[in-house]
Amino acid sequence: MTQVAVAGGLVVVAAVLSRIGRLGVERELVVAAVRAAVQLAAVGALIALVFEYAGLAAVFVALMLATATFTAGRRLAGVPDATLRSGLAIAAGTATGLGPLLVTGAFDTTPRELVPVAGILTGGAMVAASVTGRRLAEQAADELAVIETRLTLGVRVREALAPAVRRAAVTGLIPVIDQTKNVGLVTLPGTFVGLVLGGASPAEAARVQLVVLLSLLAVQVVAALAVARLVVAGLTAPGERVVPPTRPGPSRTAGSRPRWRRRP
Repeated sequence: MTQVAVAGGLVVVAAVLSRIGRLGVERELVVAAVRAAVQLAAVGALIALVFEYAGLAAVFVALMLATATFTAGRRLAGVPDATLRSGLAIAAGTATGLGPLLVTGAFDTTPRELVPVAGILTGGAMVAASVTGRRLAEQAADELAVIETRLTLGVRVREALAPAVRRAAVTGLIPVIDQTKNVGLVTLPGTFVGLVLGGASPAEAARVQLVVLLSLLAVQVVAALAVARLVVAGLTAPGERVVPPTRPGPSRTAGSRPRWRRRP
């Protein structure tokens, strides 16, 4: 309990610093911490049962995908059919990594291996889709005049938004690239630490962690490119016009989720 108490205290520090720095994310920090505690407690109570029954494992994986879809969809609020577009991108990214790993036997299809691996890959796809999609929507709003100038020259919407797509995708991929480049030097990822604490040899833990990290590179690239393509389609109006959401206006309460408004 001391560990949890210390970690909880650090969340309070983060919230206080957010208030002092006028970041406006105090509520999100606290909600995220509380949700993490509740969700991990629930998973800890249910995971043994999930590991025993393949049917429950499949339901659990579907629940992870649905939750990731909802989370990413919220980040793209203002983009038409944001939740659907996020879900398609996350599913495509996850399948890119999970399919080959299961088909080749790199990981077993037993619940004990399927659930953790699917969770890691789905989480990676969610992050890439959220960051890339949100950044692309923001850039489309910020650079509307430049984009419209390109359109008047006869360029198609997809080509006019190509620079914004490239920048957004790169931004979404920076975390996984930096993590992969610096693994073992700056960070010891959770998979490696968990396996070692569970009794696996350091060599075996390193092998599994390497497989996961390399798979995440493909997963997140696919998710980023897929969500970018889908967001561009959502912001394209008939007649090769762009109708982007505007930047989020100031929230009425600190930490409340910003809402996008369409440009009239």
